Amino acid sequence: MNNLSQIVDLLETNLSSVLLKYDDLKEENKLLKQRSEELELQVSNKQQLINDLKQKEESLKIANTIVGSKEDKHLAKLKINTLIRDIDKCIIQLSE
Repeated sequence: MNNLSQIVDLLETNLSSVLLKYDDLKEENKLLKQRSEELELQVSNKQQLINDLKQKEESLKIANTIVGSKEDKHLAKLKINTLIRDIDKCIIQLSE
């Protein structure tokens, strides 16, 4: 009978230990799920940022293609200034 009592006590102790571990693991699982959701949200936000930056990069590439190099910019400015002077001359001639 004493042996049976010891077995029951040991079983109760082991059961209590298993239940405590179960509760701990349950809490840890809950925290890990929360962390996983936070990380998924961060990944989603970062992916959106990457997509936005790629779109901006593409726009800049197109703009740079249109504008051209620094030398081309300088030549374009000179041409524009020449055209403005020609227009000013025409306006002066028309006003006379």
